[in-house]
Amino acid sequence: MPGNAKFHFNDVAIIAVEACEPPIVVTSAQIDERLAPFYERIGTPPGLLSSLVGIEERRQWPADISFMDAAVLAGEKAIISSGINREKIGLIIDTSVCRERLEPSSAVTVHHKLGMPSTCINFDLSNACLGFVNGMHMAGAMLESKQIDYALIVDGEGTREISENTIQGLLKKGATFDDLFLNFASLTLGSGSAAMVIGRQSENPGSHPILGGFFHAATEHHDLCVGSLQSMRTDTSALLKAGTEVAKQAWEAGGPKREWLEKDLYILHQVSLVHTKSMIDVLGLPSDKVPMTFPYYGNIGPAAIPITLANEQANLNTGDTLLCLGIGSGLNTALLELQW
Repeated sequence: MPGNAKFHFNDVAIIAVEACEPPIVVTSAQIDERLAPFYERIGTPPGLLSSLVGIEERRQWPADISFMDAAVLAGEKAIISSGINREKIGLIIDTSVCRERLEPSSAVTVHHKLGMPSTCINFDLSNACLGFVNGMHMAGAMLESKQIDYALIVDGEGTREISENTIQGLLKKGATFDDLFLNFASLTLGSGSAAMVIGRQSENPGSHPILGGFFHAATEHHDLCVGSLQSMRTDTSALLKAGTEVAKQAWEAGGPKREWLEKDLYILHQVSLVHTKSMIDVLGLPSDKVPMTFPYYGNIGPAAIPITLANEQANLNTGDTLLCLGIGSGLNTALLELQW
């Protein structure tokens, strides 16, 4: 693969990865109940979220917990778990899709609430569902260049507003089946937060190497999924088709397939049952090595990969090899290779 798309790290590792689960559970059955008048009007039976996309429930934060608060909760948890003095952390990257303002960055609030030193660089990095992976890549490059000794990557996502707006929009008298199709992906979104402390493996015994990876762009598909906190318009079938095709193209161009099919675990970006099965089929992955978190968390955007990894780490053994794979609206795809 030519150019800058492929990368390799010599001395970068995960020291800690942690997730925080919002306390409010919203089941698909509850959403179906609220949408019952709309389903009856358009002649569509309830249950699509469960039967079609495999999402039984998702979570929401209380109204007084902001996206930044959620990121702070995960960040504090990761710092404590890592055992690293926060004075040594030289970089914070907030990769959240959800943000409450254009400026200042969300990272400045996270930086302040975590009590980070003035020498800690902080900024937001946004790239749809790939933001966290991009953050790992950027932090790794800064570690390799010796600019920093430790980095903290955070992500806080919340779907209370967009979920409510979508439901209220569909309950309006003029809403049609086409409106359901265009807004259906909004009903699959979930909330959560995650954080990761990254440093040099040589300086942190027991840490988990980030070996390398690659990125692949197919930006001709930039208009298939366009969203804000108010609403999200998605051409679901076209996005699924394009996404799996882009993943296949990247997979074929990226490296030796036999080696990749012998990994111990595959951490996929969690979207839905249809999406996950399509990725498994297209890439030829062993399904028993693909943990699924979307049935109980929904699509948590860029937090999905680190949350799934955090949930699985207790089951990993030293030396296990992992691939993290994700696709972000735009379209972009990424692969990250780890060793536990």
